[in-house]
Formats: sequence, C-alpha cells, structure tokens
Amino acid sequence: MRAAIRRRYGGPDAIAFDDVPDPTPDPGEVLVRVHATTVNRTDCAYRSGHPWINRVVCGWPRPRVEVLGSEFAGVVLDVGEGVTAYDPGDRVFGFVDGRPGAHAEMLTVAADGLLAPVPAHLDPAEAAPGMEGGHYAHAFLRVTGVGEGDRALVHGATGAIGTALVQLLHAAGVEVTAVCDQIPTGRPGLLADLGATRVVDLGSGEHLRSAGAGYDSVLDATGHLSFTAARPLLRQGGSYASSDLGRGAQNLALAAIGPITRRLGLRHVLFPFPHGGADLAAHLAELMAGGRYRPVVDRTYGFDELRDAYAYVDAGRKVGSVVVLVPTA
Repeated sequence: MRAAIRRRYGGPDAIAFDDVPDPTPDPGEVLVRVHATTVNRTDCAYRSGHPWINRVVCGWPRPRVEVLGSEFAGVVLDVGEGVTAYDPGDRVFGFVDGRPGAHAEMLTVAADGLLAPVPAHLDPAEAAPGMEGGHYAHAFLRVTGVGEGDRALVHGATGAIGTALVQLLHAAGVEVTAVCDQIPTGRPGLLADLGATRVVDLGSGEHLRSAGAGYDSVLDATGHLSFTAARPLLRQGGSYASSDLGRGAQNLALAAIGPITRRLGLRHVLFPFPHGGADLAAHLAELMAGGRYRPVVDRTYGFDELRDAYAYVDAGRKVGSVVVLVPTA
C-alpha cells in the first residue's frame, strides 16, 4: 500500500511517499481502508518531535514508527479474531493517538478503541475530523465536571479542539463564551452557530477582560492562556484547564496540587488527560448523528498535497480541522 512516511524529525519536507507492506489485523483489531484522514496538532508534534515530550513517546534519536496520521474515516476490509462489533463493508471513523498510521491507504485499529460507525448522513470527509477534537474536548468536560447551568469560557475557540469544545459544552447545557484571535474570514457567525452565547474577538481589539468574570471554568484549547491570565476570570472555587503542558510543564505541577486547592474552595488547575474507548466514540457519533456536534472543516487537500496540509497546520491559523482525501482506486 502507499503511505506517507518520515524517518527523521523535521518540517513537512521530512515526509515522503513510499510503498509499505499491507497491514493485517491482529485479534481484536479491524483493518480499515482509509478514505479520508486529517492533519492536526498531534500529527505535527509527532512529525517535528517538538515539544521534547514527543520524542519520548515517538522514539529517540529517530522515530520508531514511520507512518504518521491519527484520525481517519473509511471502510472495514477485514476483522481480526474475536471482533463481533464490525463486519467488512462497515463505514467507520476513529482516532489512534499514540499509534499513528492513518496517513496511508490502510491501517489497523483496535475494535474497542476510539472507533465508531460513520453516521448515515455523513461522508468520510465530514466524519474523519470528528474524533480527535471531540476526544480532547470531552476530557475538559470530564475533568472539570462542568454541566447544565454552569458558565465556561473557551480560549482558542476556533481550532479543532475549540470548536468541538464549544459544541459539547452547549450540548451539555453550559453557557459558553468563546474567545478567539480572529473571527474566521467569511464565517462571522461560526462560533455563535456552534453554540457560543458570547464571542470575544481579540483580533478586533477586544480585551480578554471584556469577557467578564465569575466563570465556573476557563478552558484553554490551544495552550496560549496561562493560569495567571485566566485566574481573574474565574469565580472563587472555579477551575482552569489547558490542552498544553504550559511553560516548564507548569500546568502539570499546578494540577498536582489542584485537589488541595479545590477542597479549600480556591481557584485551581486541572489537567485534562484524555482517555476513552468505544463508549466515548459511540457518544460522539451519537451527537454527530443528532446534529449536536459537527466537525468544522477549514480546508481539504489531496493525499499528494499532504506536505502542504502540514505546512498550513504548522502556520497555526486553521479553523477547525484540515482534511486529506486518500484515493480509493
């Protein structure tokens, strides 16, 4: 099969295309013919090896796994021993964090992992970006416990995680204020359409403090808002969480004492370690099927344009997700 590979860490130019052996499913796995994939922050970090923690995960001094790609949609070609939830011909989408391989014509995934049937009304390009952002966004809801009647502020609301987070919060009955660096060109009502009650556009000159205060949670979806900056926005006892480790991994250090400060009724830091399997995948698929969560797509590239897709994501200006179509013939 044809795959995009990288044998060294680096920029988009580290990616090459080559023929590699077709994968075969082990017990408990399914073999998927990939129709669409995405390029996201996770993929870019694995490709570049930055920050340093990614080299701990991916290998030192060079990558252990050559084929990149963590998010996909396609059709089941075969199933391994013991798999009963899926059959050849089923349309599926999913996310394989920590075990890349989706930037290829085929990949194997665990049947009980972040894998779900594609909702009937969606095509692969629409479903492919549904799991990565939703998976990380759900971690924010789980760790903070925000729910119906609460108020939350989402900083970095136009990325894949941010757009998913606004929608999942809205679906849970949370009042959402969405903060972004710039309202997407040609899509001025995007964040309101996704469920935000209020939008703060920092790019237009608005200041973060114009969002007000008294929030139950401030959620940093891009790693660009520190706890120090978020603290004045929180009510006493409110929580801050970020998708990023922060400078010097400070968010992990602050989260380590979070349970103590939380019990004292103080503003505190929580870290949204993501985890989930088939149950979370089914939940996200159900939200997508019901129209309560729809992945936002910025641009779509062909497979041969994968380096260009990486370069665009590296630029840090994408809105939602970047989709890559994989030829099926």
